[in-house]
Amino acid sequence: MLIPRPVSISDSAGSFALTPATSVHAPDAPEVAALLRELLTPVTGLPLPDATAPGPDTVVLRVDPGADDLGAEGYRLDVARTGVTAVAAGPAGLRWAVHALRQLLPVDAFARDRRDTTWTVAPVSIVDTPRYPWRGLLLDVGRWHKPVAWLRTVVDLLAMHRMNVLHLHLTDDQGWRFEVRKHPRLTSVGAFRRASPAGHETENRSDGTPHGGFYTQDELRDLVAYAGRRGVTIVPEIDLPGHMQAAIAAYPRLGNDPTDPPEVWTRFGVSHRVLNVEDETVAFVEDVLDELMDVFPSPWIHLGGDEVPLDEWRASPTAARRIAAEGLTGPGDLLGWWIRRAAAHVARAGRRPVLWDELVGQDAPADAIVMAWRGHDRIGAGLRDGHDVVATPHEHLYLNYPASDAPGEPLSIRDGYGPGHGPTTLEQVYAYRPEPGDDLPSRVVGVQANMWCEYAPTPERAEYDLLPRLAAVAEVAWGAGSDVAAFRTRLATHVRRFDAAGLHHRPLEQ
Repeated sequence: MLIPRPVSISDSAGSFALTPATSVHAPDAPEVAALLRELLTPVTGLPLPDATAPGPDTVVLRVDPGADDLGAEGYRLDVARTGVTAVAAGPAGLRWAVHALRQLLPVDAFARDRRDTTWTVAPVSIVDTPRYPWRGLLLDVGRWHKPVAWLRTVVDLLAMHRMNVLHLHLTDDQGWRFEVRKHPRLTSVGAFRRASPAGHETENRSDGTPHGGFYTQDELRDLVAYAGRRGVTIVPEIDLPGHMQAAIAAYPRLGNDPTDPPEVWTRFGVSHRVLNVEDETVAFVEDVLDELMDVFPSPWIHLGGDEVPLDEWRASPTAARRIAAEGLTGPGDLLGWWIRRAAAHVARAGRRPVLWDELVGQDAPADAIVMAWRGHDRIGAGLRDGHDVVATPHEHLYLNYPASDAPGEPLSIRDGYGPGHGPTTLEQVYAYRPEPGDDLPSRVVGVQANMWCEYAPTPERAEYDLLPRLAAVAEVAWGAGSDVAAFRTRLATHVRRFDAAGLHHRPLEQ
């Protein structure tokens, strides 16, 4: 009943039980043994101490360089009546073996408190390796700040599904959530708005209630460490040069008309406020990126680049001078100019930029990863432009779209914006295949679901949108699923894990 389904799995008779006598032998991966205890000891009460040698009633976690046929994240997991053995080429694969073992236990293994359960596992042999190295989820905390404790819950959800990237969308017009010590007004001003939309954005109604919050650098460092122990990399996003109204509200000199400073935006949608093209503004952004990269060790830094209106640049004499000085053809080229400047700064720090697909055809750096979001066809466009691509097309993988047209579904973006924004059913998500299907060389490096939170102000609502469709995304990203009926059978057990963990999910029967 594993999700995602392993590449190969076979069962045999009998059972193995975790007991007070069970120990862990992991001489080459003590950090993975520590993870096993972190996940299981609180709920089972079992100490799972270190063993000096493998033996009966032992969980063996072994790094074997000869297992390189499994790749960096593959593993072999064998459960016999006398013990458990996991083998991988490195700690990454062993972590996924531990997460798979947790799913083989009773569903209470996912509870948040001690449970009086018999911790048995049926004997099984698994050989498993993922198809895509990037298996991610974007979480938008710019529109609605979410508690940092809940971000740990999201990390746990990803690890449960052997997904390895949490893409944090930390800034937007409606709020700046990342503490920048050199520029404190980004959070003292930019993290708070006086009101939010009520009902549909298109109704232009206000709830009149202030909202705000941000994450300190220390909070985020703790989150990064928590995620890393579970095999999840946090990829931060500072979205620029658009979606920056909160930053411009904090520092009006960043905008194109300092005499008309905006407030942190109280609407959703796309603001026309964008960064100006002054060297001083580029230096400001570099300050932000320096602090961001100090907090997040991720090899990838997301620079945004989506939905950048040209109105302000068209009207700006400064933008006109920049266009002439750089030999650009018009305001539309300033997006590529901006991203090249930011990407060069990221590259000098040894990091790799990630960009939204608006940068295809904008002379983006060749090593930039493109996230194809505006449609499945944008995957091919990114590949033809020479980029590695993460597939995240909205019509298949936006989990903020409703899961059905059934009466009683909560307010969502589709209701306010019309056709093309769902519904996106569980079956539609599960059926998605990211390869472009033509003669392009396959440089699709990942699959990612996006959870935009305009209509998800609370963790509970976000969980409802995410679950159980995130499980379908995981199976697509792992690359082993094909039978939706069999998937639904496994999902019937899987949602009981959500229940044990106290998570809110959409009822499976709908």
